[in-house]
Amino acid sequence: MPKERSEIILAFRAFTRLLQNENEVFRMSDKTQKSLSIAEEFSYKIRLEKRKSRISKIVPVIVLAVLVLFFGLINVEFLSITNVLTILKQLSIPLILALGLTFVIIIGSIDLSVEGVMALTGCLASIIIMNNKTAVDTGFFGILIVVLVGALTGMVTGLIHVKAKLPSFMVSFGISSIASGFALLCYRGIPATIKHPIFISLNKDAFLGIPLITWIAAFVFIVAYILQEYSAFGRYIYAIGDNESIPAQTGIRVKRIKVLVFVWSGFCIGIAGVIALARSGRGDLLIGKGNLFDAITAVVLGGTVLSGGKGGVFNTLLGAVIVTVIQNGLILMDVNPYIQAGIQGIIIVSAVALSVSRRKKLIVK
Repeated sequence: MPKERSEIILAFRAFTRLLQNENEVFRMSDKTQKSLSIAEEFSYKIRLEKRKSRISKIVPVIVLAVLVLFFGLINVEFLSITNVLTILKQLSIPLILALGLTFVIIIGSIDLSVEGVMALTGCLASIIIMNNKTAVDTGFFGILIVVLVGALTGMVTGLIHVKAKLPSFMVSFGISSIASGFALLCYRGIPATIKHPIFISLNKDAFLGIPLITWIAAFVFIVAYILQEYSAFGRYIYAIGDNESIPAQTGIRVKRIKVLVFVWSGFCIGIAGVIALARSGRGDLLIGKGNLFDAITAVVLGGTVLSGGKGGVFNTLLGAVIVTVIQNGLILMDVNPYIQAGIQGIIIVSAVALSVSRRKKLIVK
């Protein structure tokens, strides 16, 4: 026990030294730049930006390590194999949603349609796959249908956003309400319960000891990473998020990229809706409740800045793990459910304050 506490103290000391070094660099910057030539000043700013980038990547790792040590000290069951597998299962939905939102936030926009579209896709799947309410059974083809519905809602959001030139938060919030209305119409007040045995196994079965839904989340992560690192699409979203006018002047079809980003977000929401249905077993309007906050928090907590142009899916993975660890740890501590959300919010806001890179760019689109 004393050894584990000393590790926490050492981690905090290392983090404090890191922040002190950063502050010294910032204090020196103004004095140093006055005596530098233009070329030297440019090189200096590049080095300074790289240093800040490294710090923003290290902080989430330190936060995660401290949380794991803290909850491990409080409850020995936290680090058990059974609970680790539980965390992996809990991680799947927020990670998939956050991977979709990551690209949206990188271009400087936001997608608030998560809860409504999740409800729509989950409720739609519950009545077109073997259930206790309808005679319809489309099997796995039904999963493809609802995921495409999610992508379609994302496309509608993106098109309205770029064609009507309306703020993304306003459009996506409206789409969420519309999707919620259609979700309620799907089951007309009486939720359907899924009966398909293979669909039910998504939540119960595992492969190589890891839950199947976690493998699905891992697959979505790999696809997102490939899109980000090895495609022109990935390069374009960073360029758009950093300064939208420059890629537009070079011939990049900015509006098209923006719509595709929202399609990707809707695609991820559709997958999350299917997994949420598999976990709950029934499709109702509340299937997506509370997921928007966790998803956005995971993205920002990992270091993807809301002003756009910075971050990535690996950052999001770290953020999603942190959010899930906090939720799981509070449950194991038997914290009153009525105050769990408050405690979680305080921890997350504090962690975000330490994790987010400080930039002079203050405009949030």
